[in-house]
Amino acid sequence: ACWGTPGGRGLALPQPLPPAALEDAEAVQKGIGAVDADGKATDTGHRLVRIPADPRLARALLDGSQILGARSAAEITAMLAGDSRPSGGDLVRLLAALRSGRDPGSHAFDREARRLQRLVEPAAKAASGTGTETSPAARDAVGTMVALAFPDRVARRVSGAAGEQYLLASGTRAGLPADSPLRGHDWLAVAEVSRAAGRAASGTGAVIRAAAPLRPEEAEAAASQLLTQDVTAVFDSGKVTARRVRRLGSIELSSTPVRPAAPEGRAAVARALAGQGLDAIGWSASADALRRRLALLHRVLGPPWPDVSEPALLAGLEGWLGPELEALAGGARSAGIDLLDPLRRLLPWPEAARMAELVPERILVPSGTQERISYPEVDDDGPPVLAVKLQKCFGWAESPLLAGGRTRLQFHLLSPAGRPLAVTDDLASFWSGPYAQVRAEMRGRYPRHPWPEDPWTAPATARTKTRT
Repeated sequence: ACWGTPGGRGLALPQPLPPAALEDAEAVQKGIGAVDADGKATDTGHRLVRIPADPRLARALLDGSQILGARSAAEITAMLAGDSRPSGGDLVRLLAALRSGRDPGSHAFDREARRLQRLVEPAAKAASGTGTETSPAARDAVGTMVALAFPDRVARRVSGAAGEQYLLASGTRAGLPADSPLRGHDWLAVAEVSRAAGRAASGTGAVIRAAAPLRPEEAEAAASQLLTQDVTAVFDSGKVTARRVRRLGSIELSSTPVRPAAPEGRAAVARALAGQGLDAIGWSASADALRRRLALLHRVLGPPWPDVSEPALLAGLEGWLGPELEALAGGARSAGIDLLDPLRRLLPWPEAARMAELVPERILVPSGTQERISYPEVDDDGPPVLAVKLQKCFGWAESPLLAGGRTRLQFHLLSPAGRPLAVTDDLASFWSGPYAQVRAEMRGRYPRHPWPEDPWTAPATARTKTRT
């Protein structure tokens, strides 16, 4: 990036850089402010490249020396670069052991700390004017330095989670070792995390091997490149709601209810419809009935009767549901929206004038009552059904045809108690044959209802014998 070839693009390399590793590396550089969104080196990046150290540690050393002074920053950086591993993951304790000479790596630590101090001491003196370091608490100093080096590993304890679980800014969840003195801290700056199983990982699959306590304000300052704030709108429980969410990487810092802007509301409704279909709004009984009738006409007669399947309706939302979508995006509740009127916008004219004739909602039966026809589900190619008590149909010989004679009405003939006795789409055949068996079985069970030997001439009725 400092050569002006971000990601090595444009360089005559023997072989291409591994894409996954390159992507991870550029993400790290952006997180520490070394490159911008286009991968070009920033002023910070040009400073870091002059420090003979891992870029993460170089960033901590340079920025940390401005806060803590050259000596403290150099010591903590030397600790992070060394091979010593902290007991229980506590880097504050490890630093104390290295400084006191109790750790086997103390000699190498002291030598590296002096080298790093010489690298940054001039800049630290120029920044402070004195060159003397500040004296924050050791835990705060270590946490600050670790967060500067590994901003993507700043971690917050997960409230309510089993065990000591932490969510890292990178999105990873990790647990602390059972014996770790860091347990109980709300924020940690994590230097090392690795895969693990069992109780050590608190059910997360990863365990924190090295970390230090951190204050929330230090986390935000060190990982400022990861701070975002956006408005998230969702369409849930029949209404668009929105919240302004402030995040540090994957860690949610705050969430405040806000009024969604129209584009955000429209996007939320679109996402809900894409995921849940039109059930996200809901079908009233009348809208569902109209849709079923239209579906039968489209299946049997074809255009201009519209396709009202779910995919077709979703593909043409703006054409039939535009005003309602705007209302929902603006905060209207789906409970106040009936899809009946929007569906009517799909009716083809002048053909729609014959809809009641082609697919009537009700049909007059011989007893003189209007009975409702049940049309099949939109994706069901079954026939329309008339569920009606058998006695209401005496004398009815011709099974009705619907949709311009293209489909036959199917009868579900019911007992006086509303239980099915027979299914047929040919009444004439039923009266001439199976009816005799039904009569023999039912006349003793329902003696107050008529079961004539000749159903052709018997008057159709909804009454019992005692009331005729």
